[in-house]
Amino acid sequence: MAELVNELKAALGPLSGRSLLFCNDACLKRYLEARNWNVDKSKKMLEETLTWRSTYKPEEIRWSEIATEGETGKVFRANFHDRHGRTVLILRPGKQNTTALDNQVRHLVYLLENAILNLPEDQEQMVWLIDFTGMSFSNSVPIKTAREIINILQNHYPERLFLAFLYSPPRIFEAFWKAVKYLLDAKTFQKVKFVYPKDKNSVELMSSYFDVENLPTDFGGKATMNYDHEEFSRLMTQDDVKSANLWGFGDKLQHVSNGHSVAEVSPEPACLAPAS
Repeated sequence: MAELVNELKAALGPLSGRSLLFCNDACLKRYLEARNWNVDKSKKMLEETLTWRSTYKPEEIRWSEIATEGETGKVFRANFHDRHGRTVLILRPGKQNTTALDNQVRHLVYLLENAILNLPEDQEQMVWLIDFTGMSFSNSVPIKTAREIINILQNHYPERLFLAFLYSPPRIFEAFWKAVKYLLDAKTFQKVKFVYPKDKNSVELMSSYFDVENLPTDFGGKATMNYDHEEFSRLMTQDDVKSANLWGFGDKLQHVSNGHSVAEVSPEPACLAPAS
């Protein structure tokens, strides 16, 4: 494995700046794993990601730019982890509150980066919990947007998703699923788990990955899920400082909106926040 990582490193050639920060050994290993340890295919995949990151600049997205997207809590980082310390993202498509598809994708990309930023040192993956309450034809994700999100997740965040739990999906979701499941590669497809509250296997699956005391009732647990936009905005503003210091542009970070001054937040040492 180490030999293949070194081989991929050599194949990429000299890197600098953020590309060098991004391409640590753990990152190279994820890309190799995503391409079944084929160095040439992994190199192509990683180079495409570096090109995407250089134009999309996901690490430069700031909460103040996409905070409107988060007002209803349609996607947010949970205040609990799974049993293995993985970051948990909660997605609630029924809480859709905007129509600008590009900004919706930026919001999700921001939260992917944030989930990675908040991983413990020994963990590289996140878990998605998807709650379909309130989902309807009027607020369902367009196939075009779903395709873009799947493309970004599979091609630019390989091996970052551990599992996605689709909790009690409604019948309306079945048509959507039939359309998008063919966009998933085999590895991602295996990570999608349909969970039904009255199904014994589903209940056991959830309790094997989550402590029911921490898990919200919306997903079969005992905790209450409250999304406080103001509090979440405060946390994201702090994390923007952490991210800026990690990527080496902390001095350029200006005061942001929402009344939160970032100058008072002590940056966390970069080594504590693993690079993607």
